[in-house]
Amino acid sequence: MDAHYDQVMNARAKAGDGTRWYFGYSTILDRAAFEEWRGQHSYDFFELPEGKLGEAEDLELTYDFLSRWWGGRVAGLKDAPGKKVYGLVFAIPEKDWAIIQHKEGVVTGMCVERAVKVKVGDDVIEATAFTTNPVRATDEGPVSDRFKDALVRGATAAKLPAEWIASLR
Repeated sequence: MDAHYDQVMNARAKAGDGTRWYFGYSTILDRAAFEEWRGQHSYDFFELPEGKLGEAEDLELTYDFLSRWWGGRVAGLKDAPGKKVYGLVFAIPEKDWAIIQHKEGVVTGMCVERAVKVKVGDDVIEATAFTTNPVRATDEGPVSDRFKDALVRGATAAKLPAEWIASLR
């Protein structure tokens, strides 16, 4: 259990009964890695639901956060008209949202939430994604190869389009 567990559990206890749409495009898609993280942080009770293929519109990946853990820069999102980022859309109960925030680095100030428009089948929905906190963004240091490997593993496991997976390498 880490120092953020109590913070997350308090937020969980105060949460409403609704559901939030979460667009996951990064290491959350590597289910084995997620389950390892979940166990390390004492969230074994939480099950990440199955996601649906989504295309976040007018965005692209940008490697703009220098992570000591990953040994280089990792990806966030930036506006890019006409481009898209593939991932999965998950329906997350509000009571579990704080766990997703913890996984995505909100509790440490690494990331912030942002609204994104995501095409899911024939529908376009508004979901929440996580991206680098602007005050922590940098282009210093190399891109983490280990992080890119995790992106490819996750995208492959999530059955994202082959051309998207190739672009991650």
